[in-house]
Amino acid sequence: MIKHAEWLIVGNSKDFPNRIGRTIRLDDNEIAVFRTSENKLYAVENSSPHPKGGPLTEAMVSGHYIYDPLCDWKIDLETGIVQEPDHGQIKTFTIREDGEEVKISL
Repeated sequence: MIKHAEWLIVGNSKDFPNRIGRTIRLDDNEIAVFRTSENKLYAVENSSPHPKGGPLTEAMVSGHYIYDPLCDWKIDLETGIVQEPDHGQIKTFTIREDGEEVKISL
């Protein structure tokens, strides 16, 4: 059986400026949303995979990567995979713009 995605509206396009993270809370999920300088949106869990943890919304955005603000780990926004020499992964969420609405699928 194929489960159909449920799209939840999380804001307006103008609410997500380039290269600045924004925190969204949906159910039990805290999600960091980033818009790259190429105008592409990404949504990832807002928790660093580093053993010390920490939020990711303050991360620096470069291309489709973010740099963890506390430990400087490089994380791929497309896959959630931490780049070598470090290791780990964060959960990613499907995000899209539908007109002026920004929607996330859990």
